[in-house]
Amino acid sequence: MYLPPHFAEQHTETLHHLITENPLGALVVSGPDGLDANHIPFELDSQSGTLRAHVARANPVWQQVQNGAPVLVIFQAEQGYISPNWYPSKHETHRQVPTWNYRVVHVHGSIQIRDDEKYVRGVIGRLTRDHERRTGDAKPWKMADSEPAYIDGMIRSIVGIEIAITRITGKFKLSQNKEARDQQGAVDALRSHGNTALSDAMHASLRKAQAQS
Repeated sequence: MYLPPHFAEQHTETLHHLITENPLGALVVSGPDGLDANHIPFELDSQSGTLRAHVARANPVWQQVQNGAPVLVIFQAEQGYISPNWYPSKHETHRQVPTWNYRVVHVHGSIQIRDDEKYVRGVIGRLTRDHERRTGDAKPWKMADSEPAYIDGMIRSIVGIEIAITRITGKFKLSQNKEARDQQGAVDALRSHGNTALSDAMHASLRKAQAQS
């Protein structure tokens, strides 16, 4: 990933936070037919430096990738188009061009296939509890709500995967290479256009830079 220094995010806790808040990762592997990508919700174990997930048994990826093979998982947060018109300096110099802002994390690691019922049940249980909690429902769904035989059958239809993280990089492209007034102009315009997530991320980045200056 091309990573200019002003867009590099190096704080591990910040990178981990993006993953936990945006857990759907694109798992990229090199298989017999070349590169392949699968979109999977992951569980991050920050203590052990591990990503855990599961795939359908019918998905060939778990048979096509070898244990210990290097893989890449890409996580993306908010993103959006930035118009030059949103920069005050554009109207003075007419020397701005469109761009696209975003926050992404790339996780490199080695994969292990975990085709055992205890592992899979644990991954499903933790993922379910976490994401049901996020719904805010008064009565969150749990596996015990279904017949044990049904859950057992579903568990047999999936395979666990585990990725030992070897390197993690973050690119937070939030117009940090622009003047503060241009950054603020984009923040305000994004909010007026309804992209509050990207607006908030850019606003936080701007405030952080101003506090450090």
